[in-house]
Amino acid sequence: MTVTIKLNANMGSMEPDSAAEGTAHQNGNTDERVGRGNHATSFVPRKSSGRSTALPLDVGTRVHCRWRDGKYHPVKVIERRKVFDGAPTDYEYYVHYTEFNRRLDDWVKLDQLDLGSVEADVDEKVEEKATGLKMTRHQKRKIDETHVEGHEELDAASLREHEEFTKVKNIATIELGRYGIETWYFSPFPPEYNDCVKLYFCEFCLNFMKRKEQLQRHMRKCDLKHPPGDEIYRSGTLSMFEVDGKKNKVYGHNLCYLAKLFLDHKTLYYDVDLFLFYILCECDDRGCHMVGYFSKEKHSEESYNLACILTLPPYQRKGYGKFLIAFSYELSKKEGKVGTPERPLSDLGLLSYRGYWTRVLLEILKKHKSNVAIKGLSDMTAIKSDDILTTLQGLDLIQYRKGQHVICADPKVLDRHLKAAGRGGLDVDVSKLIWTPYKDQG
Repeated sequence: MTVTIKLNANMGSMEPDSAAEGTAHQNGNTDERVGRGNHATSFVPRKSSGRSTALPLDVGTRVHCRWRDGKYHPVKVIERRKVFDGAPTDYEYYVHYTEFNRRLDDWVKLDQLDLGSVEADVDEKVEEKATGLKMTRHQKRKIDETHVEGHEELDAASLREHEEFTKVKNIATIELGRYGIETWYFSPFPPEYNDCVKLYFCEFCLNFMKRKEQLQRHMRKCDLKHPPGDEIYRSGTLSMFEVDGKKNKVYGHNLCYLAKLFLDHKTLYYDVDLFLFYILCECDDRGCHMVGYFSKEKHSEESYNLACILTLPPYQRKGYGKFLIAFSYELSKKEGKVGTPERPLSDLGLLSYRGYWTRVLLEILKKHKSNVAIKGLSDMTAIKSDDILTTLQGLDLIQYRKGQHVICADPKVLDRHLKAAGRGGLDVDVSKLIWTPYKDQG
């Protein structure tokens, strides 16, 4: 959940969101979208049934597609486009792998599809019932999480509108600093960027351009070597900068465009003026290079201490996500408040938070031999009591006795849960944090 761009007709507003991991592939610069009107049709024998399949495949067709693992997986055709300089019936297809999150949606060629597996139109409810019978509970939960997580605030009509508007990734890759990064989701860039498959970002001011030469000219003039805000933390090569969305609107908007390429949530309108952005950077002699960030409302009536969190793909699985979460709670402690992330969380955001809450709470329970109340844990950690309760209930460490919750903290059980929780993130050295809460700033 951060401030990202609201997905509306004029592409001009901003919204909050959050996320983490997947891939996409670049598929050339031609994007000639074709409707279902008059078009040439040919027939290719199906591998298994002996029947023939009409080409091009219609949007909505269900078929099996060869994925990166070399195996065939069920997909649904979301969109199609003509192959540049191809025959009239040569198309590429944008498909959704029904077993996976939308971040893996991709353009594929005809030879990746098993035409023998093409299915006629199936009633969604009947199909869901049939596939549900074949799945294990774990598989079903995984699919439910990836399809629904993050859009609980939308009614059915709004969800359909959101998915229709954002169904096809408009930017396949970006260049940011020394990294070329494959994108995961649609981001509503201004209309003049509709014909771009790749965008080039200045890694310091986050301005974006269509061509490498434009970026090179820009870099000769751009005098920024770090995000345009106050450095509030420096430990070794890690820095954190606080950027006020009201004072740095262009940077805030650019950050939202960039973040939305890796986030798939929220359709509510928010102005960047209302947010503070905390940008985590790795620093070297060339400058401070963005690793990830989280956003935070300046004034939150719901006690949200984080609106959106993102670690950029090249920096994932290095402990930065949990560092950002821990940092947000250190700010809450400085404010003298308990905090919680804005809901809904993305699937990967939820996993990161569960891991963080589990490790922090278990380590405290291990140290405290005497009984610790939920309120005591909340005071020590700045984690909201509801989050503590659900975390401990999920670990089977809490019971309800005589009208109150009782924590059952057997040392062996705690050790087992800690081992399962995996390694923690990078530590926040609180002595290096120099920060004044927004309400106390002049």
